[in-house]
Amino acid sequence: MRKYLGLILLATILLGLSSFDFKKKKESFDYIITITTDFGEMKLILFDDTPIHKSNFINLAQSGKYDSTNFHRIINNFMIQGGGLKPQDMLGWDTLTFEERTLPNEIMDKHKHIYGAVAAARIENPAKRSDRSQFYIVNNPDGAHFLDNNYTVFGQLMVGFDVLKKISNTAVTNTVPNKAIIMKVRVDKVKKADIITFYGNIYTKYQ
Repeated sequence: MRKYLGLILLATILLGLSSFDFKKKKESFDYIITITTDFGEMKLILFDDTPIHKSNFINLAQSGKYDSTNFHRIINNFMIQGGGLKPQDMLGWDTLTFEERTLPNEIMDKHKHIYGAVAAARIENPAKRSDRSQFYIVNNPDGAHFLDNNYTVFGQLMVGFDVLKKISNTAVTNTVPNKAIIMKVRVDKVKKADIITFYGNIYTKYQ
């Protein structure tokens, strides 16, 4: 009798396990970057296939290193550039090698300098290594394709093209804004399914 009861119990357990979907996919998440200035908010996504730049940007933003920095270079109908670190965050910078102060390029042919593209600034160097913190956002409906395959494009503006335009139209002297445009950067971890619901399938469109 005990033998039969054991078999019945085993069968019950196996039946219960069979109803559990072991193949159920783990929930997938991504990050939405929100850049806030006096002109309003811009929301960005960063590309999974540029992981070094994506991780670096998120780390800088989450640690508050972008907060209180500014968009320091503006060329209307071209791009806005920001992300220069504060002096206290650059202590010892001059003791680092060029490789330590920069990121290896993650240039990909499929990531173009389209309207709203987010790319890494850099000084001229043969390896096209990126500045570790400075970035720019393309402000031209036709893009800035003369930069394609020369700078790492690692993200895309989703919301806030009106804000991008307002910043681009601000008064400048030799590309430097006459009034500082201070930014605050927030990182939110969000389900990819929710991002697609609210912003469309950006992963198919941009990645």
